[in-house]
Amino acid sequence: MHSVEVVLDDDADGQVRAQWQALLLAGLPSQARHPGRSNRPHITLALTDTISDDVERRLADAASWLPIPVAVGALLIFGARRFVLARLVVPSAGLLDLQAAVVRSLDASPDPYGTFAVGRWTPHVTLARRLTADFTSWIVSAVAPSATSAQNTPVSFLMQMET
Repeated sequence: MHSVEVVLDDDADGQVRAQWQALLLAGLPSQARHPGRSNRPHITLALTDTISDDVERRLADAASWLPIPVAVGALLIFGARRFVLARLVVPSAGLLDLQAAVVRSLDASPDPYGTFAVGRWTPHVTLARRLTADFTSWIVSAVAPSATSAQNTPVSFLMQMET
């Protein structure tokens, strides 16, 4: 499985990592618990099973729009039984156009729920995964003091292979 992602500039990356660290120090689930080199604050634009040479060329064309400014905003919780804590990324026209171009660049997307469908995608930066309902109030409190927004943060393009 491949994910097509954009990464934040150094300042916004540091702000998100500080929130990861605040969660970790509070003994809560956090993306900071995954110290692998490929784990960095990012916005996933799409998923795909394969990236052919043609797809790679089309993605490179889409990446020519970068960097674009984004605004990282409010806390967001996704899920039903297990939850994901994230920061909403304000869906600007430029970001939505980029995501649509990326989706159109792919041969196919393994997206059974339509999460990455153009017009249905919710841009976000993940802070913690696999949360239970018991954690949600604690976790929001842990990151609320560091709830500053990273306005007009440039993002860069990244294609990442998930295992």
